[in-house]
Parts: sequence; structure tokens; C-alpha cells
Amino acid sequence: MTTTIEPTLFDIPGASPAVNLPDAPTARLLLSADVTRSEWLAVRREGIGGSDVAGILGLGGKYTGPRHVFEEKHGRPTFKENEAAEIGSEIEPFLAHLFTKRTGVRTAEAPGTLVHVDRPWQRVNVDRLTFERPGPASGVLELKSRSEYQADQWEDGAVPDAPAIQCHWGMAVGGWDHGFVAALVGGNKFRWVRLERDEEMIEYLVDYCGKWFQRHVVEGIEPPADGLEATSNLLAKLWSVKAETIAEIGVDQAKELRARHAAVKAREKAVKEDLRLVENEMKLLTGENEIAKSGGKPAWSWKANGTFASKQFAEEHPELAAQYTHMVPALDVDRLKAEQSETYEKFRARRLIVPAKGI
Repeated sequence: MTTTIEPTLFDIPGASPAVNLPDAPTARLLLSADVTRSEWLAVRREGIGGSDVAGILGLGGKYTGPRHVFEEKHGRPTFKENEAAEIGSEIEPFLAHLFTKRTGVRTAEAPGTLVHVDRPWQRVNVDRLTFERPGPASGVLELKSRSEYQADQWEDGAVPDAPAIQCHWGMAVGGWDHGFVAALVGGNKFRWVRLERDEEMIEYLVDYCGKWFQRHVVEGIEPPADGLEATSNLLAKLWSVKAETIAEIGVDQAKELRARHAAVKAREKAVKEDLRLVENEMKLLTGENEIAKSGGKPAWSWKANGTFASKQFAEEHPELAAQYTHMVPALDVDRLKAEQSETYEKFRARRLIVPAKGI
């Protein structure tokens, strides 16, 4: 079962003015690209899209996890909007152009939201379709913008798990036999990788995400707690706190959670002490040098490139400190708290505090 996808324009200077985008072998057009954002969000909540999969699997880093996907599918905000995502979306046409320039593979914008012909919950909005030969679209392209801190994840033909999985999801929905992931890293390095369709991977993704969708979206059962930083950040601001209200927890469950918390905190303290011991031994061996070598190769470094000691500098060089001190705009949080207490409370994150005294 297929559906005809209307022609669209190539977004590459000098490319054909228009091309007939073929049917995706295993998908149909669910929603055109020119709908309103509210319409798109409503359709997005009714299925699992490419950007959801990494979050469901716990591979969304510090930005998204299973809880984020659960809240979004039930129409609740997850506070993920950020400037980096906005910029990444704005530069997609340039990245697509750069991809074609480097690879010779033409691209075209997708016509909208695609849905699998047999699994209506399985959906995708691909960044671009690719054309390596005349005629039908041959594959899918995912475009990313990443910071310099992630450069090592894109070296030597590597691609991080999250965008690779998103690309496979596009192949799974549309039925293509390969896809590409391309990324602008650090603002000045362009990397791209071709990924072949992996049936074992796709079978796993469809099975896992299908069961997750049924349980947590259709049946509405909350996902269990996890240890992801993304989940911790979300839970800190997910609910509007009702001051001084009380949640009653069973004594046995409370004692068990407190015991686990205390045990983990003790292990954390021991690990930190062990880490300091090892690092101090390395520092003693390094002495006044910046780099330690072993067998002619760098083993570690201890350079003066850490946080600047502003207080010590001001005490030892008060005149220079005065010369290089300037006033910067700052939010007067104390005044806001005093004059607009209700508004102030709405924007406070929550901290979990476990008292040392037992129950």
C-alpha cells in the first residue's frame, strides 16, 4: 500500500527545479509539511517519531529520556526548547547543500510526516530525502549541529548512537535500504556517514518502541524512575509545587529507599576519595612539569588551565583587579523574591533532601 507524494523543490542551488518524490516503499504521507505547528504537535503525540526513539532507549544524553517522551505524548511541557535546537533547525538547508557538495548526492525536503502503512504509531519527519540515481528517492538524511566537545564522537567514520538510531528509524518507517547522517561539528568541521539498513536493529527498535507506546502512551502507565541526568533535570521542574503539602509514603518503602540512598551516597564518597588519591599521586609524580610521559608517549598532563583564582588575584594585585573589574547586568534575585514571591517560587528548581536521622 502506497500513496503518491506531491512534487517538491530541491533546496540545492543549481539542482532540478522540481522532482517527483516517489512513494516511500513502506510509508504513506500522514500530514503535509505546511500545516500549523499545533496540528503537527497533535499528530506527533499520537505516535513515536525519530526524535523520540533515543529518548525512549535512554540514549538522549542530558536532554531527553523516557520520562520526557511520556510527558510530551500526554501533552505536558518538558522544557527542552533551547537556542542550540533553534539554530540547528535554521541551518539545515545549508548543511543539506554542504552534504551534496561533498558527496554528490542530491537531496530534497520531505513532504511532511510519514507513517508506516502497517504500524500507524510508527512515524517520522526526516530532514531530507536523498537521490543517488535518477528516479525514486534512494534513502534518508539526518542533519545535526554539534559542539566541539563532541568532536571525538564523529572521528574516523563514527557516528553517535542517538543520530544513528534516528536514521535507522527513518529507514524503518520509509522502507529505504540505507541512510546518511551528516553533522557540522564545532561550527567548522563537516562529517558524514552512510549507514546501511540493519534488519536486526530495526526489528529490535520496532518491537521495543511498539511495546513502550502501548504501555506508556495508549495505557498511560508512567515509566519507572531511571538514573538519567535528563530525568533528574526534568523532575526538578515538572510540577508546580504546593507549599507544605505532604505525600504519604509507606514506611517499608520509605525505609528501603532511604537505605539505598545512604548506601549509594557512601559509595559515592568512597569513589571520590579514591579518585582524589589517584590524582594526587599523579600530581606528585608530575611535580613542576606540565606533561608526564611514559615510553615516549603522553600519560597525563597537569597544566595551569583551570579556573582562574579571582579572589587570590584581587588580594595580591588590588590595583590590577580594580583596573579589570567591570559591572555586568545581573538579575536581582533577592529583590525579586522579596517583591514578587509567588513568581519567584514558580521558577525555583526542587532539591531532594534526605535527613540523616532515620524514620
